[in-house]
Amino acid sequence: MYEQEAMVLPGGEMMRGNSFEAWSDKPSPRGSGTLASLLSAFVPTWGTATIFIGIFIVIRSRFPKIYSPRTFIGTIPEKDRTPSASRSYFDWVHTLRAVPDKFILYHVSLDAYLYIRFLRTLIFLCVVGCAITWPILMPINATGGGTSSQLDRISFGNVKKKNHLYAHAVVAWVYFGFIMFTVARERLWLIGLRQAWNLSKPNAKRLSSRVVLFLSAPTAALDQENMTRYFGPDATRVWPVTKADKLKSLVSKRDSLVEELEAAELKLTKNVGKKLRSNNSKANGDVKTFDDLPNETKDSVRPTHRPKTSEIGKRVDSIHWYREQIKNKETEINKARDSNEDADSHNGAAAVFVEFKTQAAAQRAYQQIASAEILALNPRHTGIMPGEVIWDNLTLPPARRISQSTAANALVIAIIIFWSIPISFVGAFSNVSYLAANYSWLAWLNRLPEVVISLLSGLVPPLLLSLLATWVPNIFRAIFKAFGEPTNTSTELKVQKWYYVFQVLQIFLVNTVASGAAAVISQIANNPSSVPMLLADKLPSAANSYLTYFIVQGLTSSSNNILNYSDLFSYLFYDRFFDKTPRQKYNSYTKLKGMAWGKLFPKYGNFLIIAIAYSCIAPLVLGFAAVGLMFFYVSYRYMLLFTVQPKIDTKGHCYTLALQQILTGVYIAELCLIGLFGLRQATGPSIMTGVLFLATVAFNATTNKYFAPLEQYLPADLAQESGDTNNEEGAPLLSSAEEGEALEHTQSHLRRLPIPPQYLSPLARFFNPQVYASHRALKTWLHSDSEFDEDDVQVYSEDMKRKAYSNPVYTSRTPVVWLPQDEAGVCKAEARENDKEGLETSFDGAWLEGKKLKWSVDDFGEVPIFKEGVKW
Repeated sequence: MYEQEAMVLPGGEMMRGNSFEAWSDKPSPRGSGTLASLLSAFVPTWGTATIFIGIFIVIRSRFPKIYSPRTFIGTIPEKDRTPSASRSYFDWVHTLRAVPDKFILYHVSLDAYLYIRFLRTLIFLCVVGCAITWPILMPINATGGGTSSQLDRISFGNVKKKNHLYAHAVVAWVYFGFIMFTVARERLWLIGLRQAWNLSKPNAKRLSSRVVLFLSAPTAALDQENMTRYFGPDATRVWPVTKADKLKSLVSKRDSLVEELEAAELKLTKNVGKKLRSNNSKANGDVKTFDDLPNETKDSVRPTHRPKTSEIGKRVDSIHWYREQIKNKETEINKARDSNEDADSHNGAAAVFVEFKTQAAAQRAYQQIASAEILALNPRHTGIMPGEVIWDNLTLPPARRISQSTAANALVIAIIIFWSIPISFVGAFSNVSYLAANYSWLAWLNRLPEVVISLLSGLVPPLLLSLLATWVPNIFRAIFKAFGEPTNTSTELKVQKWYYVFQVLQIFLVNTVASGAAAVISQIANNPSSVPMLLADKLPSAANSYLTYFIVQGLTSSSNNILNYSDLFSYLFYDRFFDKTPRQKYNSYTKLKGMAWGKLFPKYGNFLIIAIAYSCIAPLVLGFAAVGLMFFYVSYRYMLLFTVQPKIDTKGHCYTLALQQILTGVYIAELCLIGLFGLRQATGPSIMTGVLFLATVAFNATTNKYFAPLEQYLPADLAQESGDTNNEEGAPLLSSAEEGEALEHTQSHLRRLPIPPQYLSPLARFFNPQVYASHRALKTWLHSDSEFDEDDVQVYSEDMKRKAYSNPVYTSRTPVVWLPQDEAGVCKAEARENDKEGLETSFDGAWLEGKKLKWSVDDFGEVPIFKEGVKW
């Protein structure tokens, strides 16, 4: 995505003596928790962020395509555009303040709204953690009897009195219990929202809500006549999917030839314009149009090239050649379609999309066993939109699909393990002073200036780690697509699962340990008995580096998200040097960035995991994590309102996964506390934390058991309730009387509480999920905003339905040839020639002004290749 990943490594010089006592009396090593070290990282970071935001404010209004396309661009329906009164320097600030997050739900996507809510949840848990831990643990740590100084004085490492450790155990019970309740509450809320959202009329009436994809389909299941036998009486249409590798190649080549023809036609137009300007500069200024030129001149300005298949040295007229090739490819495509290669499908190497009468019927089919054959018609997916299908991966035989999936997981695990090698070296490199002092062949490092040493230990490791981590989710995504995932959505969810593993293991655990690996190994060799005390003292102090990590990440990455200079330079470069034809300029202009949910949720979830892990060890980390996440919240909110268009719709499943992954921080924190209490021989706190760990395991298992089915499926009773009235899938979930009853129940519940409702309402909404997170309450909440249009229902023609879930290679037509108008009339003359060859040509919405190509940026209705989006 936009931002660069970085990591401030937990480094610093480690123990050099042979005993813990001798080492602990030495001055704090470089990288300890001093205010000076925080300021040295904060000042340049704040300066960089200020410069980025300043540049953004100045240039934003000059490049609306980059900084505010969602406010005007024609590919976004007008009702879904972000309101913006003007393009002044600071109008975006007013928009950020005035437009609520709920706007993103209605006009961007469900996942986009949930991502913003996810960031708010992370901030909320950090702030509550500060409120719980700071008043209790900071004074306890400061008076713990240790000799630490500055910021280390308020961390766990300063506690030497065993009785003080009971406070940490009690706070762990309170805070970790609150985290578990919040996660459960959010999962319940999400269940209610997904039910209300998916069963609302605009979504329930979508074709994708009534379509189920069955993989590994037997040949007989592809036949419309066998539809009822396999899928029941509620099935109304099938779209069989079979191999089409040859056809895909032909269609791709044909479309490329059309673009090459457009480029050749444009080159001819410019050559003619140049020739006419040359002629008019001479005495014969009466030649004004293409038709006025003599045939010899016309032939001389026509573009030529040497085809790869032609004889050596033989050149051909490019325009004539491309026309002929397009006609030949179209003939081959029609023959391939008519030959019906589908008949070669067997042994489950096919798939089928099935449309059902109602959403409820589709849900029943999605959950039932459709065939007695082992592996047949499995796996299956529902709610899939045509644009997210990976067609090549639908026709894998069952055995191959299983083996490829296993191989993909094995390869991803191997990559995660392999990544620990370079990350460990990066972590060890952060301790450059220790390495120079203990390894003779690195002694030359001690002769370097102090500034250089600081850069090598502080700046180079984060840059190297950033480079190592940036490509990981892209590699995972490529692997899962290459190894058979059927849709982009299923691919992204797998990326999220495994990138979370990578973040926790490599970016947090391996990197933290590796930063002091050299010193730890040396200490083990010299005095193994001191290892427990070494770990007990250094684990808390290692957390101080994360104070700068969160601030540096929050300031630099969030400001970079907003400035987005890489996209700006890329667009300007391609627009000037590469995009020559109207089609190329249109495609570049209308292309908006997406959101890689599989990368974003694990990355920022790991922020909270780190903060939770250190919450009872170094509580200050929670506050810095909250501040860093606030910067990200603002930057991503700006992006979702102004610049990006998410292309993947997981229908809330990415948020479900992210919520479950948060608990990893609780597990790590509990295990660390158990180890630290054990090293301090604090039996009581150890027992308390051990019981808490078992309670966490039981809580996690119980919530997964009861929540998982509701998170994966729509309940049959609710789906039937929304679709059994005159076959109207979008019938209101609640009648007016039921909504009134739900509201009355809520109000009566509040009246029984001892505090007036107006003061208790926010707390009641949070601590009473059975009332406020139910599907009834969220149905009312969803409809309470005027932005929600209950009648915004997509209408499908019969032709649209027929082609909806057919592989595009079977239904796509030859693209229209789009040429710009010119004063000399070249394009009109070429259009007549194209029409004779059966090629549709249009010169609407594009024109030449001298040498400069223009197209209808402000009115997409004039653009011949523009198609309005369809809500499938």
